[in-house]
Amino acid sequence: MSDFTPTLTPIADHAEKLAKAEAGVAALAATRNDRWYPKFHIASNGGWINDPNGTCYYKGRWHVFYQLHPYGTQWGPMHWGHVSSTDMVTWKREPIMFAPSLEQEKHGVFSGSAVIDDNGELKFYYTGHRWWNGVDNTGGDWQAQMFATPDNDELTSATKHGMIIDCPTDKVDHHFRDPKVWKTEGVWYMTFGVSSADKRGQMWLYTSEDMVEWTFKTVLFEHPDPDVFMLECPDFFPIKDKDGNEKWVIGFSAMGAKKHGFMNRNVNNAGYMIGTWTPGEAFVPETEFRPWDCGHNYYAPQSFNAGGEDGRQIIHAWMSPFVEPVPMQQDGWCGQMTLPREITLGEDGDVVTAPVAEVEALREDTVDFGTVEFALDGEKTLLDDAEAVEIEMTIDLAASTAERSGIKVHATEDGAYTYVAYDDQIGRVVLDRQAVKYGDKGYRTAPLTDAELASGKLDLRVFVDRGSVEVYVNGGHQVLSSYSYAAEGPRAVKLVAESGSLKVENLKIHHLKSIGLE
Repeated sequence: MSDFTPTLTPIADHAEKLAKAEAGVAALAATRNDRWYPKFHIASNGGWINDPNGTCYYKGRWHVFYQLHPYGTQWGPMHWGHVSSTDMVTWKREPIMFAPSLEQEKHGVFSGSAVIDDNGELKFYYTGHRWWNGVDNTGGDWQAQMFATPDNDELTSATKHGMIIDCPTDKVDHHFRDPKVWKTEGVWYMTFGVSSADKRGQMWLYTSEDMVEWTFKTVLFEHPDPDVFMLECPDFFPIKDKDGNEKWVIGFSAMGAKKHGFMNRNVNNAGYMIGTWTPGEAFVPETEFRPWDCGHNYYAPQSFNAGGEDGRQIIHAWMSPFVEPVPMQQDGWCGQMTLPREITLGEDGDVVTAPVAEVEALREDTVDFGTVEFALDGEKTLLDDAEAVEIEMTIDLAASTAERSGIKVHATEDGAYTYVAYDDQIGRVVLDRQAVKYGDKGYRTAPLTDAELASGKLDLRVFVDRGSVEVYVNGGHQVLSSYSYAAEGPRAVKLVAESGSLKVENLKIHHLKSIGLE
């Protein structure tokens, strides 16, 4: 063991700050408008949320922490909110875990992760944030890595131990955040996102023997695009391919990438590369950058391994409302998580992210429509009003000639809707918000491989919540997640075919129950 001691510099009573934050959330929740508040997605009961943090399975419970501003519905000084579950079906609100109370985090307890040590105990690593000029972001950030441990097995409170890695201001351009910790071949590693002195997006690698004192090892990865100046919310984990060979997946949210074609359509874009890694060295990518999710609103994903006999790599992400207008900000809350997804590698060697199996337990009842066909064009109302449903359908592409076909959801009497469709002219699945009444419009697309197109079949699994849509394409080979702010009145679900015929081999709609956070 080393003699290293974290730097602990309290500037406020943490318990008092937490109590104040709880009161702030409660005040917002008291007048919350639930028109778009999620029924089966994780959200705070009031205030603004963003990145998932500290996701883990610990002593019989699943935990999701998240960035929280408890005093308003816009981004502000960050805290850590918290929910937990025994089954990933019903979730429980827990006390707010962290509020700014140390000098190094006085302007925000930023993102981080949780990891279980060799003794089976949990440790938290996160970024302490303060403004360089002490006032606002005009002078840039001053960020440092912080360390804390829980006070109990339920993770309802924690003890902060302070700063373990200060920002090397001569080597970085302020951005220096979001630690992820793991162990490989007997060595503890930490990576986090950095904007280098020459403003290149990087992930740095540190090592430790005791999980407290950390030493810089190398640059784990530098993004090849010089426009990318920061890699937020980095992730890094091993995964086996179909032949049992170990690959490594590196994930990050790239800031600064320029739009081109179907790529990088969002303000910032979260994605991954697959490659190899020799412990202690730089990551070697074998693929190009690929999006985790092709929708409008997906950012800052964080994965963890469930460990033990379970062994799944599970990922949560923030549905990010980056583009104005953001109408839910008028309702006392803002932001939600995606469904938890399991990460695997498909037969083609690419990442697949499908909802965890536990999600099926949300189904309350099922309407089975069987096979549905339109000889030429057509529109069929499947449900007159759907607040929270899961739609499963298989389109027979080989037996269909429609240029576009699919499902309109949140379809209201004023003509508003969100459209999930297969577009035969571009060979992609489209999530189109051109007809929405509220919020940002535009469309996003997910590609299909040549093999998927040649199969002549398209499987879609569409989750419709009060204010969002998640579309899983062919078992999660692609996903699109977007907000969809339904207009007033009943919210119908309609099957549609445009300019041609449609054959749907099977179609089911499941009504979904609440996860218990309403």
